[in-house]
Amino acid sequence: MSDRPVALVTGGGTGIGAACCRALATDGFRVVVHYRGSEAAAQALASELGDAFTVRADLAVTSDIDALVTTLKERAGRVDVLVNNAGYNRNAPTPRMSLDDYDAVAGIARGTWYLTKLVLRQFMLRQGTGRIINITSVVGHTGNQGQVPYTMAKAGLDALTKSLAQELAGRAILVNSVAPGFVATDMTATLPEEARDAILSRVPLGRMGTAEEVADVVAFLATRGSYVNGSVLHVNGGLYGG
Repeated sequence: MSDRPVALVTGGGTGIGAACCRALATDGFRVVVHYRGSEAAAQALASELGDAFTVRADLAVTSDIDALVTTLKERAGRVDVLVNNAGYNRNAPTPRMSLDDYDAVAGIARGTWYLTKLVLRQFMLRQGTGRIINITSVVGHTGNQGQVPYTMAKAGLDALTKSLAQELAGRAILVNSVAPGFVATDMTATLPEEARDAILSRVPLGRMGTAEEVADVVAFLATRGSYVNGSVLHVNGGLYGG
């Protein structure tokens, strides 16, 4: 085991998660890259970061989360920063959305709560310190058509942030959210030009953000930000101010 502080990033293999892994590694953390789908991307990132390793888990499956925490105990022995970045979305108007669609989105939110609980009990409360950073979304505040379960889940994570911050404030564990707006990722790269232009017309800075710009805020909360607690930090180019 390394003596370096440990950061676990869920959904860390690609996009915003991967940018968070790189930023935290640069700031001296031993990074644990969680993934569910692309093992190759997660392994390549861990190799790039050096003293890092990957863990696979479906966050909608409780036994997977239990196994993930067991692996953390065996291979890291501590968790100093937890970045809850993993999420899932299915788009459809509410009348056409099935209960299975809803459950697929909500299951990740449920798993995020369960993982956070285990990380607190097994690591942070025993260590007497920690940072929890939840990656939410501007749409959890503004709403978005065709994304009701997703917006509910993201708004719920911001509520978790505020409540958990109050619970843990006396234990030297800080809890905050980072809420990105429209960020250039593989997913947004597939948007039709008309849809992309419509989005940009609503952003005062006139461009999409980058994953690295979101990760910069995460790294600030992980390493500094010692008087920031229970807050939602918006990273959206002026689209929404909170």
